[in-house]
Amino acid sequence: MGLDVSAARAVGGQELFELYYPGDDMGAVYSTRATSFRVFAPTALGVSCILYPSPTASTGREIPMAPDCDGTWTTTVHGDLAGTCYTYRVNLGGAVNEAPDPYARALTLNGERGVVVDLDRTDPPGWTTDRRPPFRHAVDAVIYEVHVRDYSASEYSGMTHKGKYLAFTEPGALDHLVDLGVTHVHLLPVQDFASVDEAAPDEYNWGYDPHHFYVPEGSYSTNPADPTCRITEVKQMVQAFHARGIRVVMDVVYNHTYTVDGSPLHQIVPNYYHRTNAAGQFTNGSGCGTELATERPMVRKLILDSLKYWMDEYHVDGFRFDLMALLDYHTVREISAELRSLDPTVLLYGEPWAGGVSGLCPSQLFTKGRQRGLGIALFNDGLRNAVKGDTDGPGLGFVSGAPHREGAIRRGIAGSVAYDTCSCDFAAEPGETINYVSCHDNLTLWDKLAKSCPQDSEEDRIRMDLLAQAVILLSQGIPFIHGGEELLRTKHGNHNSYNAGDLVNQIDWSRKKTYPHVFAYYRGLIALRRAHPAFRMTQASQIVNHLRFHHSPANTVSFVLDGHPNGDPWRNIMVILNANRHPVEIGLPGTGPWRVVVEGMKAGTRTRRMVLGPTVSVAPISAMVLHQ
Repeated sequence: MGLDVSAARAVGGQELFELYYPGDDMGAVYSTRATSFRVFAPTALGVSCILYPSPTASTGREIPMAPDCDGTWTTTVHGDLAGTCYTYRVNLGGAVNEAPDPYARALTLNGERGVVVDLDRTDPPGWTTDRRPPFRHAVDAVIYEVHVRDYSASEYSGMTHKGKYLAFTEPGALDHLVDLGVTHVHLLPVQDFASVDEAAPDEYNWGYDPHHFYVPEGSYSTNPADPTCRITEVKQMVQAFHARGIRVVMDVVYNHTYTVDGSPLHQIVPNYYHRTNAAGQFTNGSGCGTELATERPMVRKLILDSLKYWMDEYHVDGFRFDLMALLDYHTVREISAELRSLDPTVLLYGEPWAGGVSGLCPSQLFTKGRQRGLGIALFNDGLRNAVKGDTDGPGLGFVSGAPHREGAIRRGIAGSVAYDTCSCDFAAEPGETINYVSCHDNLTLWDKLAKSCPQDSEEDRIRMDLLAQAVILLSQGIPFIHGGEELLRTKHGNHNSYNAGDLVNQIDWSRKKTYPHVFAYYRGLIALRRAHPAFRMTQASQIVNHLRFHHSPANTVSFVLDGHPNGDPWRNIMVILNANRHPVEIGLPGTGPWRVVVEGMKAGTRTRRMVLGPTVSVAPISAMVLHQ
């Protein structure tokens, strides 16, 4: 059972859910002379800090904590405590719980105890001069989503530290991403999660099972038993990305915890941190664990404090929010405001849906449309489904031959903004949509096409794949690529591989040699997008003024970006998407000549041929880009 809100206990004259401690000294604040400890435990009758001489010591020194303002308890211990393990012992009247600090900056193996840490000693050489790569606007991003372990686990990866943070720091490890041209790498969760034993090298999980919010996951470090090893290695990883001009986005999970009873949050303040319904029962709007009550002040504070900590301590450049609908509107608004005050170019985006029935008031759910004006982008599942069909079934989409998808494709191309009465979607500005065709969830794009189109040849399915990415990379908004798609990544038909292990999830780098033309096409489209701001208009008004859709046959979409849009050096750019299994003749506006830069299975910025008009023939299941 959860907490009956109507019976919430008053603490010091204040209702429990009104308490808020504004200070920045939560957790263990270290100096060589002393360490102060502060924990939010308003319902406790007494709190002690237990100092342990080692991670496995059975007894420790108990330091009583004194009640302080706003439901917090505090104490200061003199001396240099760096490396000391600690927990909080909380007397709740009917029970005494011992738990790690929710604000711990370092942990023992599997997060059983917090560790006092001198963070300056965890900095790798050159860390103080690490800088975020230049970046101006959200639509300039090309995001590459990857799981830490998947990137290097394959025998063909050429990396020594397989499945580890340090794999990304090895010579040549990032050459593929730099050559591909992505601007941001999106890492599946690297905050400490509870679904693997950090000491078991063969256990695998995507990591959407949060346990601690301030500390990196230990299973990706070379020595998870060393509390500082994972901290230093994450910094080395971020430093390596930044050195190659790539920013780092963290996939974060603030919508639920792995368990309730096993959560330090619940152990210290029972029934406060997790959301309940009117009957006082815990709610599972995530579909995979009890929701965090983000609308409560100290839950919101924990989220905001930890996000700012990752930006400051680890130099992280952005965040992707899992099941973002479950984060209440006011919390998301504060996230945007506070993180942008630290870095105006921080990239923020998330999923505008839940996984079940939430205990949050529907008016507060952060669903499509709530992002308008906040500088936050949402995953565009409408465009995704229009391009490929359903996520895991045999259904067809635009690229695989489904009819009547042109309208949805046009909405996506226009950045999902209010383009006209026929093309009007959820975004106020193009920087509010994440355009994608697949991600870690569900079938990979290649597996989906195999399921939808088993009768088609491999060559035709490759054409569908390339056409799908042409839609994504030539649309207004923010393009997002599932890591390995550029190699026709397969998970052998597994649509939910969250714990399926390396054999299913690893990126098979041998496929780069098998399908070099696929990689080259993805690289060419990215180069075209990054070289030409016409594909990256920042305002809806620009799109309305410079994007012109042209009449074209069924199962095709044709449009022109005209008048040097967004300062583009090309005067006019024409894009034609042909999903038919036969060539189509498309009329060219105005007078020629036109220069073709994308055609068939070739893409890039250089001219491949000239077209004088008045029409051009577009190959089956392909995109064409021409310019004047």
